[in-house]
Amino acid sequence: MNTILIIEDEILIQQSLKKLFERRGLKVDVSASGKIAIDLILNNHYDRIICDLMLQDISGFDVIEESKKKFSPEEISQKFVIMTAYNSPQVLSRANAYQCRLLNKPFDDLEQAMRTMTE
Repeated sequence: MNTILIIEDEILIQQSLKKLFERRGLKVDVSASGKIAIDLILNNHYDRIICDLMLQDISGFDVIEESKKKFSPEEISQKFVIMTAYNSPQVLSRANAYQCRLLNKPFDDLEQAMRTMTE
């Protein structure tokens, strides 16, 4: 894995994750906007896309839906990791439908969260 896109509108979380990944030698792009992230996804290559579910402009699920223009369902399940502080049964069900990994915020164990995001 070489390139990661972090879609997170909480700037402290976004910048903290960016620094952690860069220290591991990865190239990292960031976006606080789901709409801008869609443009980045459609026009660049990312090995992993880490996407917050509740963004200010659109939802992380909207980002995934738009990504279907470029990726197959299998590629989406491999590339996307959904981060959320809202783990309702509806959210879990929809994340399962995409077969994406799901990380609850705040992270209980940062090292485990990092492994989930990069494996």
